[in-house]
Amino acid sequence: MINTRLGGSGPPVLLLHGYPQTHVEWHKLAPRLAERFTVVMTDLRGYGDSSKPPDGENHANYSKRAMALDQVEVMRALGFDRFSVVGQERGGRVAWRLAVEHPEAIAKAVVLDIVPLPYSMVTREFATQYFHWFFLIQPAPFPETLIGNNAEFYLRSRFLRPTGGTGAITREAFDEYLRCFNDPATIHATCEDYRAGAAIDLDHAREDGGRQVMCPLLALWGERGSVGRLYDVMKIWREHAPKVTGQALPAGHFLPEEVPDETLKALLSFL
Repeated sequence: MINTRLGGSGPPVLLLHGYPQTHVEWHKLAPRLAERFTVVMTDLRGYGDSSKPPDGENHANYSKRAMALDQVEVMRALGFDRFSVVGQERGGRVAWRLAVEHPEAIAKAVVLDIVPLPYSMVTREFATQYFHWFFLIQPAPFPETLIGNNAEFYLRSRFLRPTGGTGAITREAFDEYLRCFNDPATIHATCEDYRAGAAIDLDHAREDGGRQVMCPLLALWGERGSVGRLYDVMKIWREHAPKVTGQALPAGHFLPEEVPDETLKALLSFL
């Protein structure tokens, strides 16, 4: 069961959120996008009000391949065999899988504040900025127990540093994220997402061989965020997508909530 919201009219655009959020991440953008597009927003499996399936062997049920197939099936159920996709962070990784494994379904793709294969470059600064990547992949129930001990404190810590404490995450949105994280099943499922990212997702990426993102791709990232500081973003994406364009935006990590106007402008120009 994939929790889905639908609105607007025009060409279909699927919006995929990141961690530790839900489809509510798009609340500053969706109404304006819906003036020109049919906007579909989902909660990724394991997140929000979507199902939390069993882990599967090697965390397969939380692989980005499985999550991508969810989204194809949702869009087909709504009558859309071909659509554009916009994904932030974890949703961006699902968008990448969609574009590589379901090229017939994806007209255009947008990835927000990610690069492919991030584990390929691990430095002290990377480990400091992305410590949660190594924390969340520890065997259950270690991270689940610590997060569940004070989910509100944990969530506030995830939002504070990447946004620079700017208050970009509204109280209403935070309350919705917290509602979902007060469910132990959500905490476990989102840890499984990261465990898959350090395991089976890497296997699937290696299986790509020479397959690339062949549709037009837009990469956006925050100029104050870790992605912009640690990587030559465009150089990396050009190795995976021959039709990529991109730019930095004046933000940290959570672009749709920190700089919705700038993000919207870039999306409208590209889509």
